[in-house]
Amino acid sequence: MSNTASTTASPPAKSAPVHGGDSSAGVLVAFAAIYLVWGSTYFFIRIGLESFPPLILAGLRHLLTGLILYPILRWKTGIRPSAEHWKAAAITGCLLLFVGNGGVCWAEQTAPSGITALLVATVSLWLVLIEWLRPGGTRPRMQVSAGLLLGFAGLVLLIGPAHLAGAERVPLAGAGVLIFASFCWALGSVYSKHSAHPVSPLLGVAMQSFAGGVALCLGGFFLGEWRTLHAATITPRALVALGYIIVFGSGIGFTAYLYLLKKTSASRVGTYAFVNPVVALFLGWSFAGEVVTLRTWLAAGIILTAVILVISATGRVPGHQEDAIPTPGEA
Repeated sequence: MSNTASTTASPPAKSAPVHGGDSSAGVLVAFAAIYLVWGSTYFFIRIGLESFPPLILAGLRHLLTGLILYPILRWKTGIRPSAEHWKAAAITGCLLLFVGNGGVCWAEQTAPSGITALLVATVSLWLVLIEWLRPGGTRPRMQVSAGLLLGFAGLVLLIGPAHLAGAERVPLAGAGVLIFASFCWALGSVYSKHSAHPVSPLLGVAMQSFAGGVALCLGGFFLGEWRTLHAATITPRALVALGYIIVFGSGIGFTAYLYLLKKTSASRVGTYAFVNPVVALFLGWSFAGEVVTLRTWLAAGIILTAVILVISATGRVPGHQEDAIPTPGEA
């Protein structure tokens, strides 16, 4: 929510088989991108918020990404998206980017960037629940169920009760927004998987970025954020942060994600979900003075263990040839 990207598209129904070239330099560089770049976007969002209101920061990121990528990809692919494609892009753009990424940016006004990334990692847990509860859904295996229970136990530890383990809990307003944003990200991901989309995944990303960016900018308008934005108060480091999350978070990070889905198993790609929070916690502690308490480390260990259980189980479902497609983070 990214902090991913950032943003998501509907990937092919099946991941490519793992080949001997998985250890190639290209794959290693791509893994470094989704591990380090996506993990770092939470920190850069925090910097961007020094000058930009939250919905405007997210809106400019995604709107500019869409405006740059869409005409290039339309020309390169020759694909003309249908009305059904635009409807799906509008719905997923609102769920993933307006609520999901917009919620992340809003919450980072009060919640530390590392804890934000940790709460966003629960997307993997919400995905399993939504896939189970939707009409015709699949009941999770015992290992996945254990992961769900463990993950939500970690959430309880992180957000309440107060003064547990000698540390304050995460601000409830920020935590509530992040949990809801993560749920909507997962909901949008499931909808995207079963909706119409262009043959080119990147074109779908550009359409979702445009739709979500418009929704975020309109949301910022109705909340009065544009009245509080003044060019004279925008610092150079905030502009650098905005450029970083556009180029590296939405551009390089997501390109690496799609590349890896073609080169290796989806369950292996999904390991970003428990590496990103570690990167975000380290950067927030090192450069933003964010306090990492015993309570945070305990909750992090529980939640990330839960995510590992879920991802490793969905990568080895007996009788199925497809991997569960992981969803890029919301930074």
